[in-house]
Amino acid sequence: MKLRISLLLALSVMLAACSSSPDDEARDSRVLNDADALYQRAQTNIAAGNFSTAQEILQQHATRYPFGPYAHQVQMDRIYVYYKLANIDKALAEIDRFMQLNPNHPNLDYVMYMRGLVNHRADSNTMQDLVGIDRSDRDPSKAEEAFNDFSRLLRQFPDSKYAADAKQRMIAIKSRLASYEIAVARYYMKREAWLAAANRGKYVLENYPDVPETENALAIMMQSYDKLGLLELRDDARATLAANFPGSSYL
Repeated sequence: MKLRISLLLALSVMLAACSSSPDDEARDSRVLNDADALYQRAQTNIAAGNFSTAQEILQQHATRYPFGPYAHQVQMDRIYVYYKLANIDKALAEIDRFMQLNPNHPNLDYVMYMRGLVNHRADSNTMQDLVGIDRSDRDPSKAEEAFNDFSRLLRQFPDSKYAADAKQRMIAIKSRLASYEIAVARYYMKREAWLAAANRGKYVLENYPDVPETENALAIMMQSYDKLGLLELRDDARATLAANFPGSSYL
């Protein structure tokens, strides 16, 4: 009997050793009940790229300390983490909530900048970009939203530290939107809808005059006007093409 009791006690000690130690449980409990420690744990995971874990911790923080001194920073961190996790819907929801509740926050420019980044990411397809698939004909609505987000940022905060990057991204987005118009114009050309094709080319010139796609737009206008028998407009398009792209293969 004594031997059996001794074995049971030994087994109990071994099982206890395999589970979380009291010190670990106490430490976790202290962290959960310490706003600063919990926030620092989230920051450590963000810095390490453990975004899923960081999001769980930030959610715990937001639930336990919804009106604490870290409340706004936690919201902004959640926006960033959702962006890194490519969770577009949740990121946009968090952004719009923050902007609605904190219209005069000193870091509002950052939140507006993140809105542009999130929509810009929603428009991209990393896998297709890696393998070189041209999807310029895909729906550009998210690209348009991103462009509007960055434009709004520049209007409201022209001196923001995010302004320079926003401007560069707007240039890239304009090229993306122009590419979409070119893809639609070529679709019309295949169906011999020459007027519609010419109008798409004209739209690119009027709205995105400083992007490389204007060369294609002018070539489309030149060919479409020729098909329509509008020779003066054709010659004008050709002259503009020659002046701006003298080495163009379309000449």
